Amino acid sequence: MNRFIAVDWGTTNRRIYVIDGGKVVSTERDAKGILSVETGEYEKEIAAIRARYGDLRMLLAGMVGSNRGWVEAGYVPTPATIEKLAAALVRPLPGVAIVPGVSDRTDRRGDVMRGEEVQLLGAAAAQLVPEAALLCQPGTHCKWAHIDDGAIHAFTTAMTGELFGLLKAHSLIGSEMAGEVAPGDAFLEGVEEARRGDMLGSLFGVRAASLLNLRPPHAAASFVSGLLIGADVGAHVRRDSIVHLLADAELAALYGAAIMAMGAQPHVVDSHAAFVAGISRISELST
Repeated sequence: MNRFIAVDWGTTNRRIYVIDGGKVVSTERDAKGILSVETGEYEKEIAAIRARYGDLRMLLAGMVGSNRGWVEAGYVPTPATIEKLAAALVRPLPGVAIVPGVSDRTDRRGDVMRGEEVQLLGAAAAQLVPEAALLCQPGTHCKWAHIDDGAIHAFTTAMTGELFGLLKAHSLIGSEMAGEVAPGDAFLEGVEEARRGDMLGSLFGVRAASLLNLRPPHAAASFVSGLLIGADVGAHVRRDSIVHLLADAELAALYGAAIMAMGAQPHVVDSHAAFVAGISRISELST
């Protein structure tokens, strides 16, 4: 009963884990996100995974439980604990369960996450972060979550990565954003520029800088990345605070540089270890 299959099933990719006693014994990553699976084909995908790894219990997390995925798994409201997630599993097939997302509502706004909750609460369950902590999960939609006593109490989603992609692909300044993004001088210049609080003016300034030869052509992408990440970090980080980053090496370097520029301290957490800890705990609680 300790051996099961976990799938972190996102929009464009998925990662499959075989977990035994809380340890990963096999894993693979592919491009079979929900956008690649036709309606009515999920049962075939489940059968194909079991054909490779055995007829084991399966726990699915991520966009597979969204209204664009297989079966909508709903949301657990904040304060959300790993116990509440386990109690609200949705079971589309015998031996297969989908983890719900988490929602947050205030008088001013609402927010949702789906998939990130397993990593965030897993980091807390495995004591990879302090009991009370600010966690940041960078990505297309960056999550900023406040964890306390094993619960997500509040969180905010920022469209940082998506906005960068849209600017590069569809905006006036997109042709200037041809260089690689790196946490160097141009990136930090963008972080500092974000402090002015004039995002729209600063973005058009990228075009002006190109026309007036104010910045090397290859530096624009890093500058824009720094501008967006700087605005993101500046909205959530205070001087001398600690931010726990659940990120890959590239994003951890970028966010870490911006956090340090704001006078705070980044602490990188192994996001895969956090997911495995979270999904394993949900498995324990649901069997």
